[in-house]
Amino acid sequence: MATTDRQATTLALAHALSAAERGLAVIPLSRTKLPALRSPHRDDPDPAPCHGECGRLGHGVHDASTDPTRIRELFAAAPRATGYGIACGLPPHHLIGVDLDTKTGTDSSIALRELALRHLFTIPATVVVVTPSGGRHLWLSGPPDAVVPNSAGRLAPGIDIRGAGGYLVGPGSRTDHGTYATAPGTAHLPPAPCPPALLRLLLPPPRAHHPTPPSAGGHGRGLVQFVLTAHEGQRNTRLFWAACRAYEDGIGPALVDPLVDAARTTGLSEREARATIASAARMTGHRP
Repeated sequence: MATTDRQATTLALAHALSAAERGLAVIPLSRTKLPALRSPHRDDPDPAPCHGECGRLGHGVHDASTDPTRIRELFAAAPRATGYGIACGLPPHHLIGVDLDTKTGTDSSIALRELALRHLFTIPATVVVVTPSGGRHLWLSGPPDAVVPNSAGRLAPGIDIRGAGGYLVGPGSRTDHGTYATAPGTAHLPPAPCPPALLRLLLPPPRAHHPTPPSAGGHGRGLVQFVLTAHEGQRNTRLFWAACRAYEDGIGPALVDPLVDAARTTGLSEREARATIASAARMTGHRP
């Protein structure tokens, strides 16, 4: 590996450790802005969803940590890392990233100003990271009880949102296209609270409630409750276990929607939840 790459890795680690001191959980990134550690399940023929429950490294944003020892371990396992990612949605900041892109042919900054005028909010002074292409990342802090999903162009053309399960490229990271840097005068700022009117735009619309079908009985309600009480790091495992029990007991199809709703309440996306339930169906010999 070239000396400049070794220096880039050392510098990225230093920036990552500095971010961790501010309470920001980080992972090493490659020059392509993707997680620098490969998945340990990449060769599994039909891997069940895993967010690190297996205890190995290589689960993307789910590896993110503020622990200096853990961060050094991650970078030691990724010697070609030249940057770092900052996980969104985690305490204490519950970071929300507003990515103002420059590649869509539209002026995303104007689109954000128009949204602010239309919905009566103001973007407060906060951390701004300038991307190599000239775009900007605005760092905002969300409330602990709000799970903001990732989205691309849903708010307006050229505006992407990084929320729970997503990450932002940290300032100081080097990529194939250049270096990310904090905009002058913003490096010392904490992530500002997300304006309530903007937060309402970022949250998904309320979903129709799927009550546990009577045919599922008390056991079905117990499985749904088991998923609802899952904490970070055990959500997928609990969902997979509950779905397996449901299919083994013949109530799997009736319990799919209630289990998906329960999983989304804990912070999983609908796609993740349905993929986990489908894996449980296959594992138990049923068609998803």
